[in-house]
Amino acid sequence: MPTTAISDETVTGLVGDAVAAPSMHNAQPWRFLYHRRDRLIDLYADPLRRMPAADPEGRALRIGCGAALLNLRVAAWHAGLRPEVSVSSAPEEGGPVATMRLHPAGPHEIDHDLAGLHAMIKERHTSRYPYADKPLPVGLKQRLSRQAAAEGAALSFPAGWHLSLILDVIEEAESDAEYTVDPDEQKWVRTGTAESDTTRDGIPEYSLGARKREGKAPVRDFARGHAATDRGSAAYENAPNLVAVSTAEDDPKAWLAAGQAMERVLLLATREGLASSFATQALERPDLRWLLRDPSRGAGPVQMILRLGYGPMGPHTPRRAVRDVLDIAP
Repeated sequence: MPTTAISDETVTGLVGDAVAAPSMHNAQPWRFLYHRRDRLIDLYADPLRRMPAADPEGRALRIGCGAALLNLRVAAWHAGLRPEVSVSSAPEEGGPVATMRLHPAGPHEIDHDLAGLHAMIKERHTSRYPYADKPLPVGLKQRLSRQAAAEGAALSFPAGWHLSLILDVIEEAESDAEYTVDPDEQKWVRTGTAESDTTRDGIPEYSLGARKREGKAPVRDFARGHAATDRGSAAYENAPNLVAVSTAEDDPKAWLAAGQAMERVLLLATREGLASSFATQALERPDLRWLLRDPSRGAGPVQMILRLGYGPMGPHTPRRAVRDVLDIAP
């Protein structure tokens, strides 16, 4: 039985870092339960915050939970705790997707690679603004790839014909969306000053970015179908830096790993001065998602497409209070 107590205040801080993770439409689809006696944090996927139209299998939901889990691990190491994580590949209905046991860590046990990313948790924001037409340095790509590999995923940086293909596929998905109503977008996009300033989840109007006037960057128009917004228009990159996160398998356990890899990459990218956003339009279409794979490399299924670049870091988007997502048991 553990003998060293961990305060509720410490756990609240850890979860406060976890919930800064990105999630589809900023739905924040997670809940946490801390067991004081056993020093265990259970991470649950919140089915009430899934996207039934765009994410019927719960793949994006698991990716979001994986990102929160990575932040939780980073925060634990930073707090001088050694996180021991077990992941459920197929949890029972209502069961946790992952469990973390907290152990005091000696000075030579700390994972400094992860602990060193802690300051970036609150600095990472989604930026839907134009970036500079500037390629990423080769050395930085290699460091980002190592971060993903440490979590059991692979990164690829599409170029040439493959980049053109991915941009075309995403553009097809974005164009098709102009003629259909996405109930998930309608539910989670917040327009109007009053709603944007008071919401604790979803995508507020001030983070939508400008409308794309020209360029090839795959920027999603989240204002589509909502009241007119005064966002203006801008020219985006012609050669966007896209990054594909892939896994060998395509199951709930792989989705959770992809979320951890994605967030680890994003935290390092933020530390290196890169802005970031997501291009998930084609991933939400089973008939288009398989086209994103790079057949020449034999990479596994693509779980996420990131857009990285040098530009505005984006505004802070709202998060629910820790007390709304964390329960503490004896």
